[in-house]
Amino acid sequence: MIDSTHTSPERDAVRALRESGRTSVLVIGGGINGISTFRDLALQGVDVVLVERGDFASGASAASSHMIHGGIRYLENGEFRLVRESVEERNGLLKIAPHYVKPLQTTIPIYSTFSGILSAPLRFLTHKSGKPKERGAFLIKVGLTIYDTFSRDGGTVPRHRFLGRKKSLAELPSMDPKIKYTATYYDASMHDPERLALDVLQDGRAAHPGAVALNYVEAIGRDGEQITLRDRESGTEFTVTADVVVNASGPWTDLTNDALGTDTHFMGGTKGSHIVLDNPELLAATRGREIFFEHSDGRIVLIYPLKGRVLVGTTDIDADPREVPVCTEEEIDYFFDLVHHVFPSIAVTREQIVYNFSGIRPLPRHEDTAPGFVSRDYRVEVDRQGAVPLVSLVGGKWTTFRALGESLSDTVLGLLGRTRTVSTAGRAIGGGREFPRTEKAKRIWIQENLPGAGARAEQLLARYGTRAAAVWAFVEQGDDAPLAGGDLSTRELEWMVNEEMVTRLEDVILRRTSIAFTGGARAEVLDEVADALAPLLGWDRERHDAEVEQTRVLLNERHGLHIPSRARG
Repeated sequence: MIDSTHTSPERDAVRALRESGRTSVLVIGGGINGISTFRDLALQGVDVVLVERGDFASGASAASSHMIHGGIRYLENGEFRLVRESVEERNGLLKIAPHYVKPLQTTIPIYSTFSGILSAPLRFLTHKSGKPKERGAFLIKVGLTIYDTFSRDGGTVPRHRFLGRKKSLAELPSMDPKIKYTATYYDASMHDPERLALDVLQDGRAAHPGAVALNYVEAIGRDGEQITLRDRESGTEFTVTADVVVNASGPWTDLTNDALGTDTHFMGGTKGSHIVLDNPELLAATRGREIFFEHSDGRIVLIYPLKGRVLVGTTDIDADPREVPVCTEEEIDYFFDLVHHVFPSIAVTREQIVYNFSGIRPLPRHEDTAPGFVSRDYRVEVDRQGAVPLVSLVGGKWTTFRALGESLSDTVLGLLGRTRTVSTAGRAIGGGREFPRTEKAKRIWIQENLPGAGARAEQLLARYGTRAAAVWAFVEQGDDAPLAGGDLSTRELEWMVNEEMVTRLEDVILRRTSIAFTGGARAEVLDEVADALAPLLGWDRERHDAEVEQTRVLLNERHGLHIPSRARG
């Protein structure tokens, strides 16, 4: 019999906050930038509560292109400060989060030598898109040379190189034979953005006993010093008093401010969609590289091998944050067209799409500026009109989350009359601590820390970094059985519930694992994982079936799957 009175640690934390009703800082928004700010404040010993209306990193942070990059495109916008900061942060993340952030060889196919020279200055000065004009080898060479000057960090990544058609096709034989050159440089990949965000969050929770993070809790109103919160699991409403309120809700910043009684018009996000293909021929054609280029309409797009699949993206379309973003049939046609543009001999079909996703970038309001030229930089707005300061984050991107969190935290510390005691620069993140950097070091680490894990050892190390040692120690303490075709196990799932704030089935399927991303979210898998979650979270049969159905509908309506409903006997 399932104990229906059982509750998760997170709901216990909600009750504790409801009873205390007080914190120094309330951060609204559990995307990567809110999480980074939460960690930074916790490290300073500040009492801080983070609330997120969904699961952590389930909004814009989950819809990224899985890259940590300096942003070579931003050079054309004249955003040299942002490029410098981005490259420095990319290099830093390669060192402090090596379990999730890894060097990524990136190749640009080039079809002309001097194209775009006359239009580039006009685009730079006006930020109008005008008639799309492809950038030729000369402009790309200039851009990469400047880009390299920002990457002088002891050889963290190699310098760029150019090849002519013959050598390019020798390296990438499936590429369009009409190319004249290729340019190859390095940025970085981010294999598991949701898990990286969770690692940052866990560091914050561990840094200070007054640091509390709650998912499925939303801010719905403000009355003087009191912020009204709603626990979306129980429906309970309660108030919290804080000295400073931080709105880090990304594309929904204006909507959150409106709920708090403040009218703002900071945001103007754009939608970006991606598809994930199970196409072994296309995967082999990339030779492990990201293919990054400008399509004929002027948009920057990518073809990127990841987790045995190929990620293709992205679009850049003005979007309304009040509407749920989904990948459309027109966008899929667009992605197929760009694959054909680069690899004309490789066929792609809709049957090969195992997953798609779409999100809204948290860009500032941009009026007549073309989407591709909207600044990816960030700024902080402080409203002192209310009983307590309301700090709004405008903009921000994955690559700069550490620096952004530190900057936003400094603003908050100033409002509190406190000073910084700890910097996050160079500070290892979660499972990146003492992470083995070579194959030999990896083998030794696995032997010492994951004895008996066998074939699961590599998977655990990739999923948790060096936190895998604690996970495996827990797994070995009880009876364990495989789940989801071996992508998970019952004891590992119990660890996720106890330590990683799992509240719903979708948390596991979409964010704690890669089950959905790689195409493993079948009807029987949803049932199997829900069966294992039910006793851990105290679900009765009604809640169990509701979780399966809600996750099935979510995957079908927002992620392009076609999972049939399964009748239960």
